[in-house]
Amino acid sequence: MKYTKTILASAATLFLTPGLALSAELEFFFPVGVNAPAVETIQELTDAWAANNPQHNVKAVYAGNYVETTTKALTAANAGKPPHVAVLLAIDIFTLVDEDVVIPITDVANTAEDQAWLDGFMPGFMRDATLDGEIYGVPFQRSTPVLYYNKDAFREAGLDPDTPPATWDEMIEMGKKLTKKDANGNVTQWGTRIPTLGLGGAWLYGGLVISNGGQLSADNGIDVAIDTPEALGALEFLQKLSAEGVMAPGGISWGDTPKAFVEGNAASIWTSTGNLAFVNDNAEFDWGVGFLPGGKGPGAPVGGGNFYIFKGTSPEEQAAALDFIKFMTAPENAAKWSIATGYVAPRADTWETPVMQEYAARLPQALVARDQIEFANREFATYQRGRVTQFLVEALEAAVGGEADAATALAEAQKSADRVLKAYK
Repeated sequence: MKYTKTILASAATLFLTPGLALSAELEFFFPVGVNAPAVETIQELTDAWAANNPQHNVKAVYAGNYVETTTKALTAANAGKPPHVAVLLAIDIFTLVDEDVVIPITDVANTAEDQAWLDGFMPGFMRDATLDGEIYGVPFQRSTPVLYYNKDAFREAGLDPDTPPATWDEMIEMGKKLTKKDANGNVTQWGTRIPTLGLGGAWLYGGLVISNGGQLSADNGIDVAIDTPEALGALEFLQKLSAEGVMAPGGISWGDTPKAFVEGNAASIWTSTGNLAFVNDNAEFDWGVGFLPGGKGPGAPVGGGNFYIFKGTSPEEQAAALDFIKFMTAPENAAKWSIATGYVAPRADTWETPVMQEYAARLPQALVARDQIEFANREFATYQRGRVTQFLVEALEAAVGGEADAATALAEAQKSADRVLKAYK
């Protein structure tokens, strides 16, 4: 599209760092975690930066999902061949610092102009980019989960299509009216669908806990609060949704949840705002987006990925990597990325661009995740994240699958997490 070429060309000139005459060979790892044309958009942006920086070469490497990308980046770094720059989960900050494979961004971005640029990112997204007073990550493909709901289904059930549920009680009350069965008693449309399996389930569960007045992990990456009344109440609510016939019993997967929504199998779902483009392109019904319904009030976890610059790279490569990051997060390019995927543009100046304002006017659902940031908190993240998060995942899956009592499952997860994290205290 003509405006896209104009945006890319103009944005390329915004953040060119003086003194980048020396050439650099950059390898850029990135993941895809949503149903959106992310690979194509990343490649277009990467090519635009390369075209305006012919002294450098950059190779964008799609490395799989978030977990696969982190594993590949760590393997390469430990083998002495790190990527120069990568988009990895914000919550990977503890692992990356513990493995000593990334540098503080401020080691490279150390001018007053650089600080002004860093100050332009939303505080809600910078909280999990910082550790021990150092900034290690630059927000890029950031998200919160939101409630997607079928307005046509609401109308058919006699509900106000402009008033989605705001509380857990309303989710159950409305969900009963939205659940449909055929003549044989088989459910053809569930009232809601909240993924409960794997890392996606743990992410959404964290939002339930936040809205219930709790927080699963502390900013230090060491202290966890899994065995608490707030966490137990959140897990019991997930069980209640199924017990009341509003949500399918047993575990619910992350990956096919957006598809279930657009195919009419669920009247509402919880999933990432990063699936906004997929729903917009595929839903053949009137649909809306709302805050996640809360227990004691609104609440959600932030999620998604940040840019990191790796150790073991030359000063010239690090300077080029920083310039690349500035380009990718420039207002017009961040707008292109947000529009293509549904991720929340993490800078206020992006939302002020004409193209983003036009997009928001055309698709106001995109504003919900941005506005929900006020009530969001960091997601569950610790040192030894893979091991510790697995304890939480197993507790959730056992409880929703009917294999364990909720309180017992959470208590066991707490003990296991404390045992692993004891070495960091």
